[in-house]
Amino acid sequence: MQIILLDKVVNLGNLGDLVKVKDGYARNFLIPTGRARRATAAAKAEFEAKRAELEKAAAEKLAQCQAEGEKIAGKVFKLTQKAGVDGRLFGSVTNSDIAEEMNKQGYKVAKSQIRLPNGHIKTIGDNTVSVALHTDVVVEFTVSVYGETA
Repeated sequence: MQIILLDKVVNLGNLGDLVKVKDGYARNFLIPTGRARRATAAAKAEFEAKRAELEKAAAEKLAQCQAEGEKIAGKVFKLTQKAGVDGRLFGSVTNSDIAEEMNKQGYKVAKSQIRLPNGHIKTIGDNTVSVALHTDVVVEFTVSVYGETA
């Protein structure tokens, strides 16, 4: 299926690109999330009419994400989990735990935006984690995990 991208999509294209994707990917993900439209003649004409407006909205969203990223960059978020005497956690710190802590501190972040490079955190100490606020804005910060004896 040929579609028009209404937003930048990783490994696919930028705003306004005409790309050919599998039908299921377009029907089940890109079109329902508002990232694309079917590339019909009417849709192409409508897109060209709204192109400047969409590009302006995309630039504003990028600037907003960059501003939010500057606030998060280099921050240290502290989490406390139950741990044994050897420094290993009972369980692990997941991306939803980190997102929840960030939301408590006033940063709007979804758990799907948190990137844990080595998987879930299973030991106490400092860990570098990144958050993808936008396809072009990926910011690193530190998560300090403190042990709480059981």
